[in-house]
Amino acid sequence: MAQLFAQFIIAAAMVVLCVAIHGFGLFGLNRAVRTEAAIERIQRIDPLSPRGVFFTLTIVIAMLALHGLEIWLFTLVYLVTGAINNLEAALYFSTISYSTVGYNDTHVVSDWRLLGAFESILGVFLLGWSTAFFFKMLGRIDPH
Repeated sequence: MAQLFAQFIIAAAMVVLCVAIHGFGLFGLNRAVRTEAAIERIQRIDPLSPRGVFFTLTIVIAMLALHGLEIWLFTLVYLVTGAINNLEAALYFSTISYSTVGYNDTHVVSDWRLLGAFESILGVFLLGWSTAFFFKMLGRIDPH
């Protein structure tokens, strides 16, 4: 029972931490493209021009960096807790859990499986949040 409680507390803390990181990251990215000068430039961008492509790629790379950071944080938790004792296996398990691919949980010791489940639930929300944000940013480009 104590192990289950520890898993729940650590998982809940990771959820709060990752949601905060993601929220502040998207807020910062939104702020960067909402300055008056940026809004004026964005409204004049042809979506298929080099500037339009650069704008889109910048947003995608920034969001992937946020997701990568969150995946690595879970990787470190798996290693620190002893849930997974190998960096490659921890990173792999974190990535498939976060992306909700979730092939199997043979990489993680059974006492820590709940943490992977929480990461999967979190991944669904954060990937969805990023998708909504991405489409909102793309909607700012005026297709003329």
